[in-house]
Amino acid sequence: MEKGLIEYFLALVGLESESLNERLIMDRLKTDLSSLGFTVEEDDANLKTGGNAGNLYAWLPGNLEMEPLLFCAHVDTVRPGRNIKPQITEDKITSDHTTVLGSDDKSGVAQIIWGIKEYLQSNQQHPPLEILFTISEEIGLLGARFFDKTMLKSKIGFAFDSEDINEVMIAAPSQNIINITIYGKEAHAGVEPEKGINAIRVASEAISAIPLGRLDEETTANIGIIEGGIATNIVPNKVVIKGEARSHDATKLAQVTRKIVQTFEETAARHTLGEHFAKAEIDVHDEYHAFCLELSHPAVKMVKAAMERLYISPHFVKGGGGSDANIFNAEGIAMPIIGTGMKNCHTVDEYILLKDLETGARLVQELIKVYTEGAF
Repeated sequence: MEKGLIEYFLALVGLESESLNERLIMDRLKTDLSSLGFTVEEDDANLKTGGNAGNLYAWLPGNLEMEPLLFCAHVDTVRPGRNIKPQITEDKITSDHTTVLGSDDKSGVAQIIWGIKEYLQSNQQHPPLEILFTISEEIGLLGARFFDKTMLKSKIGFAFDSEDINEVMIAAPSQNIINITIYGKEAHAGVEPEKGINAIRVASEAISAIPLGRLDEETTANIGIIEGGIATNIVPNKVVIKGEARSHDATKLAQVTRKIVQTFEETAARHTLGEHFAKAEIDVHDEYHAFCLELSHPAVKMVKAAMERLYISPHFVKGGGGSDANIFNAEGIAMPIIGTGMKNCHTVDEYILLKDLETGARLVQELIKVYTEGAF
């Protein structure tokens, strides 16, 4: 393994791992975790995702009779994430601005492994430790979704997968995915357009009437994809629309989802031509469920105590996105999301400050110490 954390992080981001192509980094992490004494197991979640690597689970027995502690991060990156060339400036690491850097979430991976490595080298007592590195988080939390949660023994875990180094996400929303197909009636747009029902027009009328954007402090809705039409001289008979709604409140989520569905159905019903009529086929499925940890929860108090030991003032927030933590909190594992220092994620301007990368690794060590000492 590399001599320092920065070199180790650079090695990890140099391994291509776009979603569904995580083989190289998983092979590397198997070796690294085994060298630290962990028993390592890769599952077959990739058979369900269509990728080339499964989730990586690692277990290290403790020298204290305590409940185990879980650390979690995902290994996949968004596109463009091939042929990454990390650059070190005076105080940060960037890509060459033709790709993402991959600090989302390889900063979390590196901090977890390096922090545990240094803690073990100090020969201090520790509880049993679990590590879970997941695949395909960026395309729907697929690795966490398909992982066998009965393998996990911990009741408390920490996901290193947020931005600011002092940020602790203690709540995240539920999300509904809303897929809509509008069917109209095709006709020649120049010769007899009056014999057609324009599916694009039906869709546009509905979209203009539904709630979109930030609806309140805990609820959002968005239409992200519209596909339809094959030529300018054909009245389009089909449009596919993909959208979402999110909320920390289940009632609000149900209400905004119902409003969107009803609006598309009612708009389609208004467009008729003789015996022909527009039709809206709508599929709604819940992508993940909300979680909310109170400030008094032991997992949250642990983070606060560990950060304060490093002279960090924790900033507890409610997030607007979903992550693996949604899946594991739903399974009864209390898992706040901790910032790693990554910035401008999902862009070619992504970067991480050197000091934040190192602070994250120290935070891993302090979390183990605080837990071991019961100092929270």
